Amino acid sequence: MSYKNRKKDYALYSTVKFDDVRDMLCKTAEKYGDKTAISYRVKPSDAESVKLSFDKVYADVSAFATSLVSLGLRGKKVALIGENSKGWIYSYFSLTSMGAVVVPVDKEYPAPDMASILNTARCDALIFSPSIKDKFGYIKDNVKTIESFISFAESEDGRTLSIDSLIKEGREKIEGGDDSYLEYEIDPDALVSIVFTSGTTGKGKGVMLSTRNILDDMTHGIYLFNMPEKTLFALPAHHTFGSTVNLIGHYMQGLEIYINSGTRYILNELKQENPTHLVLVPLYIETFYKKIFANIEKQGKLKLVKRMMRISDALRKVGIDMREKLFGKILVNFGSRMRLIVSGGAALNPDIIRDFESLGITILNGYGITECSPLISCNRNNYRKAGSVGRPILTEFVKIDSPNENGEGEICVKGSNVMLGYYENEKATREVFDEDGYFHTGDLGRLDDEGWIYITGRSKNLIILSNGKNVYPEEIETEVSRIYGVAEVVVYEGVSRTATKSDLIVAEIFPDADALSARGITDIKKYFDDEVAKTNANMAPYKKIGLVKLRDVEFKKTTTRKITRFSIDKTVD
Repeated sequence: MSYKNRKKDYALYSTVKFDDVRDMLCKTAEKYGDKTAISYRVKPSDAESVKLSFDKVYADVSAFATSLVSLGLRGKKVALIGENSKGWIYSYFSLTSMGAVVVPVDKEYPAPDMASILNTARCDALIFSPSIKDKFGYIKDNVKTIESFISFAESEDGRTLSIDSLIKEGREKIEGGDDSYLEYEIDPDALVSIVFTSGTTGKGKGVMLSTRNILDDMTHGIYLFNMPEKTLFALPAHHTFGSTVNLIGHYMQGLEIYINSGTRYILNELKQENPTHLVLVPLYIETFYKKIFANIEKQGKLKLVKRMMRISDALRKVGIDMREKLFGKILVNFGSRMRLIVSGGAALNPDIIRDFESLGITILNGYGITECSPLISCNRNNYRKAGSVGRPILTEFVKIDSPNENGEGEICVKGSNVMLGYYENEKATREVFDEDGYFHTGDLGRLDDEGWIYITGRSKNLIILSNGKNVYPEEIETEVSRIYGVAEVVVYEGVSRTATKSDLIVAEIFPDADALSARGITDIKKYFDDEVAKTNANMAPYKKIGLVKLRDVEFKKTTTRKITRFSIDKTVD
């Protein structure tokens, strides 16, 4: 499969380099002024959105950051937990521009996982959304290092600090001559963010990123691809794909960022807000794809539309583009202007990319990993290769370690976007960097003769779901192994031969027959299903086990008694 409009050597896009996040906020305010920077709805049902200009954001963030300095948080680690919102963005911008270290945490984590991360990072403060109020008590009781609690909203009892109250106080300080925010000299190579790659920090790692890591990742990436005018911010902000690409990458270009009110409102808000492009993980794209074609099939027009797509593709080869006229009624589901999607975080089916292209929506497939801030490579607007995750961003070096006869080996990256290391884990840091300074991603792939990257597999056991979430099988295995009667267990992502199941986490168990017999347990499958359900209740939603498989013999092992995972039949149908 090949794409139309492939221009191998067309010019790079323009971009602006900033010294740090404060510099970015200041210069974008000077350049774009009253242009809308951020928009959102207070309630999803609101007819109109609230619009914040670049001037307004800079003024508010300067005031909020000034108050954070007065609270003694410069040089301190501050956890940030909440949904995509003005509060989250203001907090992230303030912390990363006033000398603190931000520790973003997934709001969907169970309270014990949140507390574990905050304790591991030894956070001094917590900025949080009221949406985690049911977990707040646990965190407060179990994390003793936190001295300041700041809420996205005013608290009912008035005893917890809020962002709005601190903005007001900071504004008064600035008017009184306080220039502590602006006078501070920011070191772009200093630690500015710790992003934990796992919900349970006992086994996960804290990725340490600097300001240079984050800003260079976008500055050098934007040379390759162009994102026009306005986006809808739907990716979780705590994920680097969301905070770096969807937030920083758009803000530095003066684009409008509309904060999506939640997953259930995406389709409605696409029509209301009419963004020109989206930044998504494959799960969202696959969902859109299935809904579109399910609706077409329901109308009895699937064969007709497929035929029109083939005709349209043929016409485009001779320079005639009829997609707007042929598929306008389909495209309106994404609003009146949306014609580009940047995809990253996991592999995307090339057939989906091709079909969207036929309908009139270009998908730029990219590749990233948290340790690289995260963007490593991306296809270009007018030069795309089927099956490839694109060419490396500028100034970045990529090599393939120990390639096989097909040129496939471990993908290794070197550049200013690569992390400082793992938080308080020098051993793990040494293990992923080689003597030449290359970071070993753990991903298998190859490079073509133009240096474009093709991912062919994983060298580790890590499961990457279609929504970009990372699942560590060993963590789940530890929990399942605590169940009475489990002799051995291996957790993996199930393989569907009929392509009807995806993101299915499977726990395959070899039962201890004697132990089960001793307790008089005869319906073994029901027993383990019930016990695993209890285990699921204490795990983050995306880590939940979807299928329990039982086996009659123990797992095949090496001479050192390690289970050979590759020998397991992972099919589920």
